[in-house]
Amino acid sequence: MGQQTSFHAPHGGADFLGFRKGRSGATEIVYDDGVTRRMVWRVAGEPNETRLSDALRVAVGAVRVLPTLYDELKKRAIAIERIAG
Repeated sequence: MGQQTSFHAPHGGADFLGFRKGRSGATEIVYDDGVTRRMVWRVAGEPNETRLSDALRVAVGAVRVLPTLYDELKKRAIAIERIAG
């Protein structure tokens, strides 16, 4: 069974987090707040999709999605580089 790759905030917000393979084959994380902000980061190396999925799931469930995302990625030693937004 594959890993879940997209998540929506359960607390009524429109926040969306997901990951995908970009054109270059690199894994990318996408965030959209449903109103004005859309951000994309490239994940360094070849990430463990289970760990990445867990980090996104925890972050989107938090009230402050982006700070929690950064914290969860740091805990799991997943390096990112912002490429859009």
